[in-house]
Amino acid sequence: MIALFIDPKEQGRFLRFAVVGAIGAVIDFGIFNALTQAFAFFQHNAVWASVISFIAAVLSNFTWNRFWTYPDSRSKPLAQQGIQFFLVSTAGLLIRTLLFAFLEPILIRFFQGWWKLAILSPIVVAHNFALAIVIGIVMIWNFFANRYWTYNDV
Repeated sequence: MIALFIDPKEQGRFLRFAVVGAIGAVIDFGIFNALTQAFAFFQHNAVWASVISFIAAVLSNFTWNRFWTYPDSRSKPLAQQGIQFFLVSTAGLLIRTLLFAFLEPILIRFFQGWWKLAILSPIVVAHNFALAIVIGIVMIWNFFANRYWTYNDV
């Protein structure tokens, strides 16, 4: 972990990982909001929308990380690396889902108490705020778990 702050190559990897994560976050937020705004089921079951948007972001992130962030880590077979990435992501999904389910009702109550902008409802704001928090936490988990397990051959 200390190498991340010392080695310029690791700093570059972290920056690329962050860019990939930002792309994944755009995918995640976009799909999440599309589902929760377009379908009544997801409006009342936002955790499921969060799961679907997370899976889409993971697929994007694996592709970008394998070919751009860690191009020198392709000594492992694609299937093995994909399974490792999937397992790390599944652990991240578990962390994310539990935290989202915990934070969602708290934040809905909080924003319903004072949010007055008509363009965005307190529920939409609470959902996105909860999603932003859990994405940040899971990104930290994903970086270190993938760097030192999935891409440990670099």
